[in-house]
Amino acid sequence: MAYVSVRATYLHDRVAPVSNRVCEVVNGQPLEVLDHAKRFLKVQTDKNQVGWIEERAVIDEKTYDGFVELSKQHKDDAGAATATLRDDLAMHLLPGRESPRFYLLAANAKVQLLARASAPKSPAETPPPIALPKVANPAQSAKTPGKSPAKTTSGLAPPDLRAAEEPEPPVMEDWWLARDAQGRVGWLLASRLDVDVPLDIAQYAEGQRIVGAWILTKVNDPDSDAPDHQVPEYLTLLDPLKYGLPFDFDEVRIFTWSIKHHRYETGFRLHPIQGYLPARVYTQSTPKGNVPAFSFEIAGSNDIRTDPATGITRPTTPRTINYEMIDTQLKRIGPDMAPIPITHEPGEKILAAKKSKKR
Repeated sequence: MAYVSVRATYLHDRVAPVSNRVCEVVNGQPLEVLDHAKRFLKVQTDKNQVGWIEERAVIDEKTYDGFVELSKQHKDDAGAATATLRDDLAMHLLPGRESPRFYLLAANAKVQLLARASAPKSPAETPPPIALPKVANPAQSAKTPGKSPAKTTSGLAPPDLRAAEEPEPPVMEDWWLARDAQGRVGWLLASRLDVDVPLDIAQYAEGQRIVGAWILTKVNDPDSDAPDHQVPEYLTLLDPLKYGLPFDFDEVRIFTWSIKHHRYETGFRLHPIQGYLPARVYTQSTPKGNVPAFSFEIAGSNDIRTDPATGITRPTTPRTINYEMIDTQLKRIGPDMAPIPITHEPGEKILAAKKSKKR
């Protein structure tokens, strides 16, 4: 069997510069393979229509089984967030532009994001390395009139030249393992979709990328324009505008609603950390009644493992961090009450501490 992987194409009655169209076949349609000739397959549809199709327009049965197995493995996975496709986009079997693609999703389709991974861009997308001029041997340079030899240490090339000869790291891009409304699962290029974020808080991203937003609770504000005057308060996770990071987000931020000023304010910020999806929003029982709560994961050590097949990075010893929110106050709750390591660039530690206390 073979399965159509392009949007749509035609079967032809022969492999020749001049041929007749037999019928149209569309994405996902199964075809029985009858014969093979160079770059073409002779196939038969379920309506017994027979014709030739280019081999590059289909995937084989083994690849199709891989997509089916991927959907089975992740059919019950909790979604980390939801997103909207900017334009038509094909699902891939693995992260990477050169990996097999099959299901074609339409622009503006909604998908559930399950896991994030990073992969190098394909060779066609990565600029070729710049050829460096050959450096003359210092001993030979010494014999050249009017030129002094380059200074070296233990016969090695100068440090700046050694650094220049080191290969550039590969250009990375992020991918999302996603599930569509039909339950089909595959990898989508992250730069071609937008995470669904309420417009009321999207404006406060401050140069960060919002990975996900979840409603924690709602407050009543008679002067608000929200439905029934119930204004949602949000848990958001953010990351820098960079690809290929070994974590899913580096900031946890809570947006609470000010009834006095009728606007969103930052009720809590934890930054910068190395956090991992999924986040979970739930209800916590307290002496004051049930209150909203949430959890997320961080690494319990510096040992981070990367799946060699998918590129998904996960901590070897994950820690689950929990918070509850009473009114607008956030409180850390157990069972893990150990300090949360704050990662930072040199000179950023004080800034991060101050920001976490601002509303």
